[in-house]
Amino acid sequence: MIRNILERVRQKHRTIPYPMELPVLPARLRGLPVVDSSRCEKGCRACAEACPTDAISINGKIAIDLGRCLFCTDCVDACPQGAIAYTGDHRLATRSRADLIRTEEGYRLAEKLDARLLSLFGRSLKLRQVSAAGCNGCEADTNVLNTVVFDLGRFGIQFVASPRHADGLLITGPVSKNMELALKKTYDATPAPKIVIAVGACAISGGPYIGHAEQLNGAASVVPVDLFIPGCPPHPLTILDGLLRFLDKLPTNRSVEASTEAAPIKG
Repeated sequence: MIRNILERVRQKHRTIPYPMELPVLPARLRGLPVVDSSRCEKGCRACAEACPTDAISINGKIAIDLGRCLFCTDCVDACPQGAIAYTGDHRLATRSRADLIRTEEGYRLAEKLDARLLSLFGRSLKLRQVSAAGCNGCEADTNVLNTVVFDLGRFGIQFVASPRHADGLLITGPVSKNMELALKKTYDATPAPKIVIAVGACAISGGPYIGHAEQLNGAASVVPVDLFIPGCPPHPLTILDGLLRFLDKLPTNRSVEASTEAAPIKG
């Protein structure tokens, strides 16, 4: 026992202070992109043509569908004018699929649940995680939230083994045809009222598998989705930020709400 106590003293407190403090993320993180269509040459479509998932559209101005985006930065490399750049902003979650379109006009982050559902799930949310043919990238970044570093349980959020014990589903993967029935049955087995969270580009749009006959282009093709968390895979803090916004658990006076879109477009 003495040895255990001494080891705890030696290791000190390992849980990150987020959300009370702005997280310190690596410089290589590819977060919320910024676009500047004024830099574009007339008729240039290099960024759109380079995108492997057709996430970029150009209709006078650049728009990036973060539900399709793999954050591969092929568009950045292809653009001769530097009209696209990725910042270190980890906040990406939205409540609707339409809000995932990133333009120069801004980006609408997820809003909290309505009062009724918030009263039910705000203090305790149990989720059944469903990997619907995922590659284990999103699954790994979801699973790591249970470690001492992030300590998801301190927010009242836990993963459970059975949908019958869950308040909702957290889905990863593009939903293969082999998983369609399993996902439907899991959703039906979850007691109402319930919520559904799609994590990662695959679960939102099919990701790199968009259009392939063996999959269904995301969770929304099978079940209604209440929260979209983009990324390939999303950083654990991106997932956590989305969940906390959803449950209205982000303190209003915290420094983390300060914009991290500080990284300018280089040129």
